[in-house]
Amino acid sequence: MGMCPLCNNFRDVDVQCPDCGTKMENKGREAEYYDDYSPYMPIDQMKLEDGYPADYKNGECPHVFACQKCGGDQVIMVKE
Repeated sequence: MGMCPLCNNFRDVDVQCPDCGTKMENKGREAEYYDDYSPYMPIDQMKLEDGYPADYKNGECPHVFACQKCGGDQVIMVKE
């Protein structure tokens, strides 16, 4: 598939916290938080098992964004 611009540091994405409006910090691919070995699994394989049925087909990469101010977090689909 494509290459995620966040995973490859091509660009940054500004995401505002829906609760307090503070800029959220990118914490990486959501799949990396599943278990100890998930960061080492092939990305396309993880996309088939991550619970987001369209991310593989649509060329999207789910990233976790967290708010340092209020502690909220959310998953944002980033177009590859």
